[in-house]
Amino acid sequence: MTGEEPLMATEIDEAVLDGNAVAGLLMSVFGGEMTAVPGRCIHCHTVSMIGQLHAWTRAPGTVLRCPVCSQVVLRIVETPTAVLVDASGAAWLRMDRR
Repeated sequence: MTGEEPLMATEIDEAVLDGNAVAGLLMSVFGGEMTAVPGRCIHCHTVSMIGQLHAWTRAPGTVLRCPVCSQVVLRIVETPTAVLVDASGAAWLRMDRR
């Protein structure tokens, strides 16, 4: 183990936010409050609120990962002409009717 490895782990941890940090983006994409919406990870079957997912925002786009297995649940990429949403890591998202 080199002296740089613990520093790298710290940098990665500091880059991780929770889904609440991207509440505004989620609202603009889905048209409503999404942080309290439950969804099930297709990989480990854990049910989490979107606000509990781990968010990476420094990539091209936003990646939301399961807090248990760290697999990708949602990806959102904004381009000049469209918003692309990949929810293939979610078995389902439950949005109650009002």
